[in-house]
Amino acid sequence: MPELVAIVDLGAQYAQLIARRIREHHVYSEIFPCRVTAGELARRSPSGIVLSGGPASVYEKGAPRIDPAILDLGVPVLGVCYGMQLVAELLGGKVEPVAGGREFGRTALTIEDPSDLFDGIPRVTTVWMSHGDSVSVTGGSFRTLARTRACPIAAARHATRPIFLVQFHPEVTHTERGSEIYRNFLFRVCGCKGDWRMGSFLEREVGEIRALVGEEKRVLCALSGGVDSAVVAMIASRAVGERLTCLFVDNGLLRKGERERVERTFRERFQMDLRVLDRTEQFLSALTGVTDPESKRKIIGREFIDAFAEEARSIPGAEFLAQGTLYPDVIESASPLGGPSATIKSHHNVGGLPEKLGFRLVEPLRLLFKDEVRELGKELGLPDEIVWRQPFPGPGLAVRIVDAVTPEALATLREADALVEEEVRAAGFERKLWQSFAVLLPVKTVGVMGDARTYENVVALRLVESRDGMTADWSYLPEAFLKNLSNRIINEVRGVNRVVLDISSKPPATIEWE
Repeated sequence: MPELVAIVDLGAQYAQLIARRIREHHVYSEIFPCRVTAGELARRSPSGIVLSGGPASVYEKGAPRIDPAILDLGVPVLGVCYGMQLVAELLGGKVEPVAGGREFGRTALTIEDPSDLFDGIPRVTTVWMSHGDSVSVTGGSFRTLARTRACPIAAARHATRPIFLVQFHPEVTHTERGSEIYRNFLFRVCGCKGDWRMGSFLEREVGEIRALVGEEKRVLCALSGGVDSAVVAMIASRAVGERLTCLFVDNGLLRKGERERVERTFRERFQMDLRVLDRTEQFLSALTGVTDPESKRKIIGREFIDAFAEEARSIPGAEFLAQGTLYPDVIESASPLGGPSATIKSHHNVGGLPEKLGFRLVEPLRLLFKDEVRELGKELGLPDEIVWRQPFPGPGLAVRIVDAVTPEALATLREADALVEEEVRAAGFERKLWQSFAVLLPVKTVGVMGDARTYENVVALRLVESRDGMTADWSYLPEAFLKNLSNRIINEVRGVNRVVLDISSKPPATIEWE
């Protein structure tokens, strides 16, 4: 195994993002639940330990704790946000509510000690804060490294042990020099080598799938045509060869031309055993009248599994289901390793799955982020049109209709979404934008078309930039592009007379509306 930096999950939505930031520096990272003991960590011989943030207050009953002996292992520790507060309290400090209520968003950080953790960082830099408590007293064993206007102790280090604390979130892209701060921790403090690569990950996953499935059983792969499922199919193919069957479910919730594109790519180009299951009628019937987003996702998850189970009966030995679950899917559905993270939304392939699945899951990408999957796709020789394809939610257009799903609503949204895709490609923004899509809103507005009154639908545009999907910013695109796109949607999509632009970031919003 490569050198390891252990991340202890104290309830953070950003725990996986910490892992991603560390892996960017070619250091392997793994997440452990807060109940992990010092002995368990010691057996893994970590080069460093990061204690994540979390939504709790250290002085609340039942707040997440760690084994205090972790701090005595002699391994460098970085406490982030709640992790900072917990370490300070365990070592004799004091944590209190922030004066004024909380500190949230982009904040100017003034560095008082530029050594080690802040080596090479400007004296004043922008960081991302998200906390209602802060460390007011560190005790005599710590010294302050940085401050903000509302937080006099925004970073600190232990006087004699390699323990560093930061109140802000260096893993979030809104922290301007966050990657450099993690680099300093990994290489200046922990002494890491940075020798972990995707090639070694690929070899390990192929070996694990081969050992799990054995010599006779077959694997079904849930293929959507996106980069995640394509990479899973390629990994599974390397592991089990001709004992792989790919299933593509046409659920009636696809983008325009999606089914034809998938058949052309995977049957003709990659010569895979691909079966296309048309379940449009079943999915739309099950979704009739359903408006709650969580209910939509769970219904869609159930219908997917029913489709797979029905098809599996005709494939002897098909006991395994391979799917493209990623880290962001997992953390937004539930904490992956028993931590106390809050559920944001259920993904149809994670929290939406029924308890009695009927298959044994194969999820080789479960610990990866989207950019890592793309790197793996290039390692596997996938073409750019698949590697760089935008993420598309498993529930499809159902979660981009903020209302009940109907054939009419799907037709309207599908046409608007196709225009977004066409214009983004024509403008050369495909690599700039993480996602670009249309959302059909549950409101109608008055308009004037051809000197006549209209009362029609509203479409929202979601155009965001991101590195991994865990955080995102809306993209400030040229006025001429937005004017042209709005004009085309209103003129070419029947039933739409207004287009609005979503200019919210993640967090506090999510990329998808449902």
